[in-house]
Amino acid sequence: MGSGISSFLAMCNTPSAPAVAPETGLGDLPESVVGSVLVHLNPQEICRLAALNRAFRGASSADFVWESKLPENYESVISRVFDEFPSDLCKKDIYAILSRPNSIDGNTKKVWLHKGTGKPCVLTSFNGLSITGIDDRRYWSRISTEESRFRSVAYLQQIWWFEVDGEVEFPFPVGTYSLYFRLQLGRSEKRFGRRVCNSAHVHGWDIKPVRFQLSTSDGQQAISQCYLTQPGTWNLYRVGSFVVEDSKIPMKIKFSMMQIDCTHTKGGLCVDGVLICPK
Repeated sequence: MGSGISSFLAMCNTPSAPAVAPETGLGDLPESVVGSVLVHLNPQEICRLAALNRAFRGASSADFVWESKLPENYESVISRVFDEFPSDLCKKDIYAILSRPNSIDGNTKKVWLHKGTGKPCVLTSFNGLSITGIDDRRYWSRISTEESRFRSVAYLQQIWWFEVDGEVEFPFPVGTYSLYFRLQLGRSEKRFGRRVCNSAHVHGWDIKPVRFQLSTSDGQQAISQCYLTQPGTWNLYRVGSFVVEDSKIPMKIKFSMMQIDCTHTKGGLCVDGVLICPK
């Protein structure tokens, strides 16, 4: 897309172009013409071009430009995310508000628009999940960290029966979405200003795979399994995908992660949350 912008600017500034008189320039283009170009660009490119001149600055704030970047059911998204929302905002301001992480459901979830697609991403904190034994300090502890959007994660020291369940109901726009668990083997911390990871309690995840699954309110299902590896780094473990065909009906997604073979214990795992994002 960057090369497309360069070609467009070069075309408009070429003195020999028959449609442009020598004394005219980009500033003489009608805002409607500029806007018809901007709708094909991403938000970052639109904001950069707004600095060119008055015509581009005016077109970059046009409602029809930014409405093309909002999900088709953005009003339903607003109703789900906000109890009260200003009614006099332009589309550019609406996009800006929806693009930053907004908390819902008692701050157990965050919602924002994906910059590439304009569709919502939903991140559920471990506090919004049902985790076996989470309130028993012999097994689990809550750790404060800057490595999570929620500023804390759940850390498993050791357990026999490992199971995490959750659900999300949201008015997703039409499209395909993927669901991931964000996990880390080992407990990270800072020592003398440097990040280190303590893997002392990591065990049991290489004996049997973890089973992931999801189901939707319209009957879609996905199942996957894998061994947890790579201690010391946060990884997104993909559960599967689902398709939304009707943006007028909120989609309910149920998901789980389990390793319930009680022949061995497992531990040393950090659980941040579950991410749903456009595919």
